[in-house]
Amino acid sequence: MTPYTADTLENHTAAGPSAVFTYRRTGPRGGVPLVLLMRFRGTIDWWDPEFIDRLSRDHDVILFDNVGIGYTGGEPRDTSEGFADGAIEFIEALGLTRVDLLGWSLGGIVAQQVATRRPDLVRKIIVAGSSGPGVVPGTPDMNERVLSIMAKPDADTEDMLYLFYPDTEQARASGLEHLAKVSTRLRNGGPAVTEEAAQRQLVAVGRLLAREWGQLKSELQAISQPVLYANGIHDVMIPAVASYKAVELVPDSKLVLYSDAGHAFLFQHIDDFVAQVTLFLVD
Repeated sequence: MTPYTADTLENHTAAGPSAVFTYRRTGPRGGVPLVLLMRFRGTIDWWDPEFIDRLSRDHDVILFDNVGIGYTGGEPRDTSEGFADGAIEFIEALGLTRVDLLGWSLGGIVAQQVATRRPDLVRKIIVAGSSGPGVVPGTPDMNERVLSIMAKPDADTEDMLYLFYPDTEQARASGLEHLAKVSTRLRNGGPAVTEEAAQRQLVAVGRLLAREWGQLKSELQAISQPVLYANGIHDVMIPAVASYKAVELVPDSKLVLYSDAGHAFLFQHIDDFVAQVTLFLVD
């Protein structure tokens, strides 16, 4: 398999009030750093190394584990606002005063909340396979298989493929390739998300699902930064209609959809999505 620079990045630490954060950093310095926020039950080891390598050709990319997740210590949070505060704490621990954010899945919700809680800190936002911090009208409920897999501490290959990729030959091949690529880091035995932290993430997800539409609508309308939403049409986790509705409400936003992809479209279409991100982040 192709060697990836992302697989050789060293772990660094930065101390904040709540935790000592673990992070990795790659790419050219000097511009606005791009901070990545991970999905539910994911650590920095789960970022696709090819995706990170492509993204870091033109961007100063920073990956980190939030408070109580993976390599980072501290008490795990159980609200999306708590995750957002953890991200803010990490950014400030690095001494950064202006960043771009790319959040995948739950990380996309957190990215938007960072932006509304600290608008001075965030220049632009990419929301991948996600939505606003709540449920928009017309969004189908998560099916029982999705909920069952989310509750499992040991999801297997078939579970992961179901959650992240459509049931097509091409998408399945992309999913297996992604899982093979992340296995390099995972084989090193880095810390997984503990079951306590995962259960607290589930509590946060439940609170998001219970939000009233009016609250979500006002939060989306309050986002002042430019936002790029991107989704796979066949997303069984967070349907693309949620991003479509967000773009109707966020004043400065655009939407990119991938017709043959699902929740992990960003790893299925690395070249195209990185090109979209690069174009969007141009000053």
